[in-house]
Amino acid sequence: MPSVFSQIARHEIPAHIVAEDEQHLAFLDINPLVMGHVLVIPKKEIDYIYDLEDDELGALHVFAKKVAKSLKLAIPCLRIGISVIGLEVPHVHIHLIPLNSMEDINFSRMKLSPSKDELEVISKKISAQY
Repeated sequence: MPSVFSQIARHEIPAHIVAEDEQHLAFLDINPLVMGHVLVIPKKEIDYIYDLEDDELGALHVFAKKVAKSLKLAIPCLRIGISVIGLEVPHVHIHLIPLNSMEDINFSRMKLSPSKDELEVISKKISAQY
């Protein structure tokens, strides 16, 4: 069965997309650690990041770098943090998280529940910088 991220990549279910190319997609996490938390995925369905071919892994990180630069322009923060955990959804994904403190990337803390309207505003801010 395809993962929810594969369904998002195929535009079968809605997402707040901030960037896309032929091989990759970046969209807002609907339960972010902080506002502006973005997920970057390859469109190809692969569970574990180190099962990607070297060129695919490199291309994913180059795409994530472009998204991170757009994110930093759109969301005031000190840095963009990056995390790859890969246990929540069986599809490779990179978390890009606007950071103002180490607590901003603490995955054990309570997640936010922004409205669709809030997510739409943030999505437009980020994609306008891409």
